[in-house]
Amino acid sequence: MTWDEMEPLLTQGSVDTLYMVLWSAVISVLGGLPLGILLVLTDKGGLLQSGPVNRIAGVIVNLGRSLPFIILLVALIPFTRFVVGTSIGPTAMVVPLAVGAIPFFARLVETAVREVDRGIVEAVQAMGGGVPTVVLKALLPQALPSLIAGLTTTVITLIGYSAMAGAVGGGGLGSVAVTYGYQRFETPFMLLTVAVLIVIVTAVQLAGDGAVRLLARRERATT
Repeated sequence: MTWDEMEPLLTQGSVDTLYMVLWSAVISVLGGLPLGILLVLTDKGGLLQSGPVNRIAGVIVNLGRSLPFIILLVALIPFTRFVVGTSIGPTAMVVPLAVGAIPFFARLVETAVREVDRGIVEAVQAMGGGVPTVVLKALLPQALPSLIAGLTTTVITLIGYSAMAGAVGGGGLGSVAVTYGYQRFETPFMLLTVAVLIVIVTAVQLAGDGAVRLLARRERATT
């Protein structure tokens, strides 16, 4: 396979991968962020302490995290068809990717929020701040570097999931590697696809690390 033949395949595969990862990451944040905060607020000693709510939320998160993605991908086929009208292609893969990533990100959010100094929360409460104020003015700003680090980890995980999804009809670089590399015995092309994935993952990690360092410097400067 010549470079002229490989280039459009790699380009389209990269575009499809980024499309799947971007949209599933956005949905993961929208779903995982409030879920992770809910786990903290309803836990013992939390601002909204509620054992039943906390246990239900914990079960949902644990169930979502315990299922291997390939099983989740197959199990959600009827739901995926219902939501987007098809179970193949990059758009369809956003559904299982997001469902798999929401509980993953929620646990990272929970860990990040728990690290916030309790004294800051108490100070906001002492000034008359309610739960929304505590969350928006104390928990989220103080946990932001850790949240960005968690989001970076989630995006990298989604890139791996997207490659797996591509192997079963989801498109993206995973599909390109299997269809044009493995099945056609084009080993150099398959290795090139892997190299592109490594570049994407490295770029995401560097961007995430840079954002965390920038936020940490700003936090030190304000204190």
